[in-house]
Amino acid sequence: MHRRSFLLHGAAAAASLRLGVGLGGRLPGAERPLPSAAQLAWQRDELAIFIHFGVNTFTDREWGRGTEAPSIFAPRRLDARQWARTARAAGFRALVLTAKHHDGFCLWPTKTTGHSVAASPFRGGTGDVVREFVDACRAEGLRPGLYLSPWDRNHPTYGDSPRYNDVYADQLTELLTGYGPLAEVWFDGANGEGPNGKRQQYDWPRVWWMVKELQPDAVVFSDAGPDVRWCGNESGSAGDPNWSTVDPAVVPYPGTSGPGIIDALQHGHPHGTAWRPAEADTSIRPGWFYHPAEDGRVKSPEQLLDLHFRSVGRNSKLLLNVPPTPDGLLHEADVASLMGFAELRRAAFAEDLALGRAVEWRRTGEHTAVAEVDLGRPVEARIIRTAEDIARGQMVARYRVDGSVDGTAWQPLSAGTTIGYAKLDRFEPVSVRRVRVTIEDAVAPPERLGISVY
Repeated sequence: MHRRSFLLHGAAAAASLRLGVGLGGRLPGAERPLPSAAQLAWQRDELAIFIHFGVNTFTDREWGRGTEAPSIFAPRRLDARQWARTARAAGFRALVLTAKHHDGFCLWPTKTTGHSVAASPFRGGTGDVVREFVDACRAEGLRPGLYLSPWDRNHPTYGDSPRYNDVYADQLTELLTGYGPLAEVWFDGANGEGPNGKRQQYDWPRVWWMVKELQPDAVVFSDAGPDVRWCGNESGSAGDPNWSTVDPAVVPYPGTSGPGIIDALQHGHPHGTAWRPAEADTSIRPGWFYHPAEDGRVKSPEQLLDLHFRSVGRNSKLLLNVPPTPDGLLHEADVASLMGFAELRRAAFAEDLALGRAVEWRRTGEHTAVAEVDLGRPVEARIIRTAEDIARGQMVARYRVDGSVDGTAWQPLSAGTTIGYAKLDRFEPVSVRRVRVTIEDAVAPPERLGISVY
């Protein structure tokens, strides 16, 4: 695909975005936006790991300056299979690697710059971290994704917008065509000065359309989507309410600033015209890159479980950063916390007490309904998971959950706003035989709910 055709497609993409259609998928004839197959697959992953790794790992910085010598990149024991094995054992289904961060150092032997692994001692100058990463993901049955920072503090063309946009397109083309199918292509709006002191004007429509042309089964993440949006914070907490539908005019491009932006990212819009679910990202450590001083500040399994409820349990997906050490391995403290997190999830969700039980469903009004399940015997319940069939859209705007032992005396268990892919409600242990979910409001006639009780 030539740059000229990418520019033409970029113009078409921009037009579709101005019309509010977006690239994330709205099925013909649908009254409300619906997810694409790629968006459904992305949401069903539930848990993904972010890998921040590069020259910052060796300088003990968070943001590189772009002046680092490639020779400092020298991981002695890099083992991407260890990253992937750990992720799989902890129940994660996808990984995203920083192929290039703001410092401009590329983890693959790109033709666009000398600032890459090809100029480092890694594997004798023949190494390719991106290749080892995607191969490891596939060997462990995980879905790989890549992050390519638009900000580049090293490349001399940064700030000369047309020239750098071509360089960035070439870098993106190498990644999208050289490493097989990708599940997610990750962007942010980082935009600072380059080595020439100038700021860059990014061609986002061109970038997004390139992904759609070269990786049609991947979702595109940024604060503006167009497939998956940022949740508006780096604490790993999705909003409540959290609509997967958005008004694309509010956040048209990455880096958009102004009043109402964070609120729109956190909550979406109940009547939005584009399906753009939120991804909740945070790091297992205070920083995004590895720092020895943070070895004792790794999030505990209990903190990670709380993140699970605040992300996956609020109609989002958790992207948890776990940075490798200078050796190229995940630190034992991070691995131990991930394994503990997996054990806590297994214990919390060990037995779905509603599995195989019929859910009685009845509409009580145009935008109201009741779903009820008989568990067959009194049980001690602690968690309720409700789920809409998001392949048919997201409708529920307000609900409450009640429990009963005899089907006559009901007691409140929880209440909330949106449900979407999943809503996890925790409460003090209570004995119930019947669980009832009352939909008190919806933006369209609600569909049947899935109910799990733990």
